[in-house]
Amino acid sequence: MYQLENYVSGNWVKGDGVGQTLYNAVTGDSIGFATTKGLDFKEVLHYARTKGNPDLRKLSFHERGLMLKALALHLRNHLDKFYQISYQTGATKADSWVDIEGGIGNLFSYASLRRKFPDESFCLDGEYIPIGKANTFMGHHLLIPKEGVAVHINAFNFPIWGMLEKIAVNLLAGVPAVVKPATVTSYLTEAVAKEIIISKILPDGALQLLCGSAGDILDHVTSQDIITFTGSASTGLMLKQNPNIVKENIPFTMEADSLNCIVLADDIEPTMPEWELFIKEVRREMTLKCGQRCTGVRRIFVPENKLEAVQASLGKALAQTVIGNPINEKVRMGSLAGESQRKEVKEQIQKLLASSQIIYGSLDSVEVLDADKDKGAFLSPILLLNEQPFASKEVHEVEAFGPVSTLMPYKHFDDAIALAKLGKGSLVSTIVTANQQKAKQYVLNAGTYHGRILILNNECGKENTGHGSPLPLLVHGGPGRAGGGEEMGGIRGVKHYMQRVAIQGSPNMITAVSNVYQPNADGIKSIKHPFQKYFEELSIGDQLITEKKLITADDIDEFADLSGDHFYAHLKETNFAGTMFDGQVAHGYLIMSVAAGLFVDSYIINPVLLNYGIDELRFTKPVYPGTEIYIRFTCKEKIRQEKKEEGDVAKGIVKWFVEIFDDTNELVGISTILTMVKKKQQ
Repeated sequence: MYQLENYVSGNWVKGDGVGQTLYNAVTGDSIGFATTKGLDFKEVLHYARTKGNPDLRKLSFHERGLMLKALALHLRNHLDKFYQISYQTGATKADSWVDIEGGIGNLFSYASLRRKFPDESFCLDGEYIPIGKANTFMGHHLLIPKEGVAVHINAFNFPIWGMLEKIAVNLLAGVPAVVKPATVTSYLTEAVAKEIIISKILPDGALQLLCGSAGDILDHVTSQDIITFTGSASTGLMLKQNPNIVKENIPFTMEADSLNCIVLADDIEPTMPEWELFIKEVRREMTLKCGQRCTGVRRIFVPENKLEAVQASLGKALAQTVIGNPINEKVRMGSLAGESQRKEVKEQIQKLLASSQIIYGSLDSVEVLDADKDKGAFLSPILLLNEQPFASKEVHEVEAFGPVSTLMPYKHFDDAIALAKLGKGSLVSTIVTANQQKAKQYVLNAGTYHGRILILNNECGKENTGHGSPLPLLVHGGPGRAGGGEEMGGIRGVKHYMQRVAIQGSPNMITAVSNVYQPNADGIKSIKHPFQKYFEELSIGDQLITEKKLITADDIDEFADLSGDHFYAHLKETNFAGTMFDGQVAHGYLIMSVAAGLFVDSYIINPVLLNYGIDELRFTKPVYPGTEIYIRFTCKEKIRQEKKEEGDVAKGIVKWFVEIFDDTNELVGISTILTMVKKKQQ
């Protein structure tokens, strides 16, 4: 019998003994067994901290991002193999696409996110804080990769996505991972992990895999480690209370299964397109992955005067679902992940039946295509009806983690909001409405109990990603019962694996530490104009102070005629009594344009390829005719870019800090401009 392997300390190793037997969810046949018995979990963590962590910390965000991109491209070459194994979990092609290609898509998303970070191993967080009046003392915040390891304890329903969506974030942050997938489907995670290790794209120690029990690993985590858990709320709570986690004050992010809900607002009629969107969404959420999704719709709230119509429409839609062997192209819903899971779902349904009744489906019979319903872990979609949702606690507390959902009526829209909250916190909720005010009312009043809210109407009907689809750059998590964690979330997620440290010192010191020029730091003067320097030749702090330029009333008049901006403050004939100005004032964009004329190295072809944009432009003081202005122009930050194609010009982005002063040496404008600068080495 095949024994799954664990990848620890740079080697594939087998645990001791027989361990847990794994089964094909469709046929019931034995696949093999998995165990971590005999592994030294303390050593596993030590290897990640001493080998994987230092090597990842040396890389910049851009290097880590390109590493993720290379990994995604590599895994995409093995899709067929992953799909064939995925079918054994009971997943259809559509289910597997979410798990496999959705997981790889997360790698691509975080690879692209590298552009939001500097070309450093660390980054600044937020804006600088001036402290001293003489501008010699300031504060800032720095984010540094933690020196520990991310321990991911994942659920069984998405063996690939569960691993990739998490490691994409910690790897971009510069922290290694130990992944412990749910044992029942860990054979699929193992297949992907083997391809990752074969690729040799990740540094040694960046990823380790445990196929089996987590053992005593949580007894060995330290304050620099981060733990994430996806699964049942009861298991998560037990793990979170580990004395070592409490003692070491270790971040523990829990994403627990929750009683997510969908609400049909009372403005929707059966003749409206939103009605059909609602029915399709419920059917999809009940049947996709055989209902085994942490985001699955468990509670359905509809106006009581539309209860019968919804019941009829849902019954008709569910009846179109072909159940059976996921390899068969006609099948739309496969099996549960295994017999133990089917038993668990049926036990939970029995609890729900204390206050609800089955109005579609059966606990005991199911028609399947191209499979044996007794050998495979098949279950009919089960739609329940609870006519007294405010008087029933089970429907708001018990989750059957399968193709099971409960239909419930409400009298007034406020009741729907109140019912949504009775789940005591969920990962996601959907409101189906065509009314903007109802959408706002629902979001603002129910939002505190949900991690994400989809506002579904005909406008986004074709492009929306669905109730149950987390997106890499949006946080995935929820309050209360849902665990309180926030996975992914783009930049927010990356920061979870980094230590935020406040730094204080002189502008020169903060510039030196951060490698980003800070206001009032000393500049580096050079005879050579900054625009004449190639990307590699520029240094942070390279500075140019320009000559002065007189702003005249004619300049303002001509700019107004040229731009069409005849705002009253720019006109000589305006009566300025009661206004903020003493007289005709120059356009802010005129001042910025003049500034460009002063700092640009004109007429001569130089390494600057183009102006890439302007950030943080502010006008801080009016400029009146007769004022002379000059510019302090400083190299603030450099971000190298990789070539997209072989023939591309090698280049990077340079951020310049632009300060505009008047003839009293007071600041009248400030901005950051971005230029694309050619590299000397092509």
